[in-house]
Amino acid sequence: MGVRIRFARFGRKKLPFYRIYVADSRSKRDGRFLENVGYYNPITGKVPFSERENLVSQVLLCCRFDACRKGWYWLSVGAQPSNAVARLLARTG
Repeated sequence: MGVRIRFARFGRKKLPFYRIYVADSRSKRDGRFLENVGYYNPITGKVPFSERENLVSQVLLCCRFDACRKGWYWLSVGAQPSNAVARLLARTG
């Protein structure tokens, strides 16, 4: 069984909210999952162009991945992040 770390979309139209969860690679995007390891709210990450230097701190405020270190545990045992989750982790550090 291949395990992936990926997003599940919640919220309403044009106001997305994503949960970061660990799931079997064959399951659907919003389907069965093994564990919920964090969340990402892209709406609070939007900042004006004049304040781009604080972008990293804004992204950190709206993204929580290390809920009790569960996410880092799954990465250490070989779970592969999706492309979108990998980009988010690279931005937040």
